[in-house]
Amino acid sequence: MSTTKKEQGRTRAQESSSAIERMYITMRHLFNRGFYKPMGVSGETLREALLLLRPEIYGSIGEEKAELEGLLYVVDRLPQGIEECTFINLTSDEGYANSHFKSIIPPKRRRNCYRIDDEQMNIEITRGRSEIYDILTHLTFLFVESHKISKRVIIDEDGSTVRDWQKLENAVLSSNKLTQKEREIAITHTANILGRTFHELTDAYPKFATESQPERLLHIVYWLGKLAIEETINNVKRTITFSPVLRERLGHHIHGEIWADTIKTALHDKGLLERPIHIISANMHSVMNSLFAKGALKGADAKKDIFQTYEALSDSKNGHLRAKIEKLALQNGMMSIKDTSGTNIDIQVFDTDKIDFSKTEFKYLEEVKEKKAVLIVMDYAFGEQAYETLDELLKPIYVEDKDVHLNVESISIMGKAGILQGGKGDVMIPNAHIFEGTADNYPFKNELSKDDLSDCGVSVYEGTMVTVLGTSLQNKEILKFFKKSTWNVIGLEMEGAHYQKAIQAASKVRGNINEDVKVRYAYYASDNPLETGATLASGGLGTSGVKPTYVITKKIIEQIFNS
Repeated sequence: MSTTKKEQGRTRAQESSSAIERMYITMRHLFNRGFYKPMGVSGETLREALLLLRPEIYGSIGEEKAELEGLLYVVDRLPQGIEECTFINLTSDEGYANSHFKSIIPPKRRRNCYRIDDEQMNIEITRGRSEIYDILTHLTFLFVESHKISKRVIIDEDGSTVRDWQKLENAVLSSNKLTQKEREIAITHTANILGRTFHELTDAYPKFATESQPERLLHIVYWLGKLAIEETINNVKRTITFSPVLRERLGHHIHGEIWADTIKTALHDKGLLERPIHIISANMHSVMNSLFAKGALKGADAKKDIFQTYEALSDSKNGHLRAKIEKLALQNGMMSIKDTSGTNIDIQVFDTDKIDFSKTEFKYLEEVKEKKAVLIVMDYAFGEQAYETLDELLKPIYVEDKDVHLNVESISIMGKAGILQGGKGDVMIPNAHIFEGTADNYPFKNELSKDDLSDCGVSVYEGTMVTVLGTSLQNKEILKFFKKSTWNVIGLEMEGAHYQKAIQAASKVRGNINEDVKVRYAYYASDNPLETGATLASGGLGTSGVKPTYVITKKIIEQIFNS
């Protein structure tokens, strides 16, 4: 490779790294300020940094044509109807749940949102700064795309628009249901507006549709364009505000403290507080299914290969099978704690003293009740929220005039991550986390190793993981730098360094838990951001995520029972 090419590659990676840092600092500044106009002067730095960065997930954001996959990724994570709103208000949990406002929950992000009136959408932030960065980045993308639309449809300074726009407006504002012919005519005009082909829009159309809004893609394009035209012609700028209560509460661990206290109180009430505790960050099905699917399913469902059973359980049509397993689990030592704190992290507690291991895939030889493991399975945290929740959970609880320290023997983290050396469905075993944009690094002894998973039928990679500010802020140049540099990076995720920071503080510094607590991390690949067509915007894992999920879960449980 020539020196010039090396310099170009390095420069692009350095530019990208600098852009991420600028976005990070700018978002914190705008938050402290309390409001800003994304397409005004105050939002300029954020826009410029995002356009310089050109993250893979936002595809053609830097080009004239509209980005469809990126748009779908973003609207699935924002509340339905946000494209119509001029005012977007980020709030804390301020009591809207008890009002007449109906909660709007985006399909791919669990957050409560409320449409206040025709112009305003409130988004509730209960998961920390990472959630704010996530939303602001998505909104910046959305508004940049909206101005692409306005540039293509405005003819002159008076606000006259092209014929395509008028036809789209007629279709969207029509009170009648569109026929196939009318829909295809509207798609033709929309394709011209977006700089895309009729075929591309026809392909994307059903992915945007919902039961209540089958023509949602037309609706989104029209309202994004309409508000951008208002900004351009009449200077009516969209505004993002941060509520005073949110600005006051952020960083105080208010939601994490309530969440952790609820769990520890439940353990105390059940007499489990002083038993050996094993914390697992995972989803809400893999541990339960691993322990109880064999005992709950009979007949044809039980005769399948175990991974076929798990695939069947992941199918939304098989709710009756999942209900059987959950019923058996609740009768045999599982306690379910639904979150009411606002963290959106549900909990399952498994008392192994009440599990009949002859009906499971596992052997557990411990016979003394006081030494039998208690598993606490916590749903996935989001970014910096991982530190807040785990830090609070590992603190002692004040019971009967004394501090009771939890007897935490192990902490296991199973998550999804982007992979840099393999493909979707492969497994990554980290030996250190580094925090993006800094030289902060968290090496640790991982109880899981490549050898543990060598015979499981999935490709396994060992190395360093990068904990990123947001998965939507990465581009190929910065990822190639991570992969090829001496950091030896195998993947990227959003929580690892935050979890490890909490574990190290509790075990090595504050003495809240055992200094020799066992730590396990394993991730399965949800995407490869270095491969075109394999980014998160290209769609979910489908059933290819089932095998690695259960392979990792099985190894974690085996190690807990055999340690």
